[in-house]
Amino acid sequence: MRLRTALLRFIGALFALGWVMPLVLVPSALAQDYPSRPIRVLIGTSAGGISDIFMRALGDELQKQWGQPLIVENRAGGHFNIASKACADAPPDGYTVCVLPAEPLTYNQFLFKQIPYDPEKSFTPVSNLFFITQVMAVSASLNVKTLADLSAVSKAKPGTLSYAAPGLSHALFVENFKKETGADMVKVPFKGGGDAVNGLLTGTTPAIMLGLGNVISLIEAGKATALLVDSEKRTSQLPDVPTIAETGYNGDITRSYFGMVAPAGLPAAIVDKWANAMGKIVNEPAFRDRNLTKRGLESAVNGPAAFEEFLQKDRRAAERVVRASDLQPQ
Repeated sequence: MRLRTALLRFIGALFALGWVMPLVLVPSALAQDYPSRPIRVLIGTSAGGISDIFMRALGDELQKQWGQPLIVENRAGGHFNIASKACADAPPDGYTVCVLPAEPLTYNQFLFKQIPYDPEKSFTPVSNLFFITQVMAVSASLNVKTLADLSAVSKAKPGTLSYAAPGLSHALFVENFKKETGADMVKVPFKGGGDAVNGLLTGTTPAIMLGLGNVISLIEAGKATALLVDSEKRTSQLPDVPTIAETGYNGDITRSYFGMVAPAGLPAAIVDKWANAMGKIVNEPAFRDRNLTKRGLESAVNGPAAFEEFLQKDRRAAERVVRASDLQPQ
């Protein structure tokens, strides 16, 4: 009791002297002065990737506002675990932010026995950035327009039709399609966008699920036919192409996305400054059209609270997808 009374008196004396006021003003003052030097952006993909290109464009706009450059560091490899560990180990001072996809933020904890970070505790969610709209496309040589057509063609050529899909949830959709329709298609390893496009053009992999930006030119040129997209709504680039939901599929579709996180403990004032600045830039029509829409991307900038809620839901969906795929942690 004596200790408590003495502590209360000490705090009261600090207020009386005005010494507590600077402590209260620290968060707002910190945000006003931030940034005062270049900011490092860790990205889990190679130079020239979608997230790399997007962040460099965003960095140009932020430098105009903040007067400081964004220095992009590409940390590709290791199923995105290399970049994620570097992010988790960085100081939470606002001068290291990280752009990561779904794999380290939601999936890897269910696919590996050990990962060098905790996806829920090692990071401060800042904002989602964008979704990569995936389109199921087939070679025009198949002469199919719908999923029903694809099923019929595959059954007429048993054991010869192959497909590629970038993620577990999309592969499960195709496998469900096979079960329900009797389609005869074989999944082949997905090595990357370039390989998948080459397979589509040569006919070695005539059905693919791939980012819209990779195949939109082929669709427009009549070399490929789009059967569906994985977005919640039809995309403006392919307004006549249905969504997966419109096919009646009720399974989990975990969409491809890149979001911004920071090391755990980043002050809320800096988090909000990032989220607000990105929201204003991405909502500018010219920037959005040039850096998102034309690349087959969909803006997902939503702020820290909404992004954290999204991640929680996506982790639950990822766990269900991994369980349904029967994959064992490596």
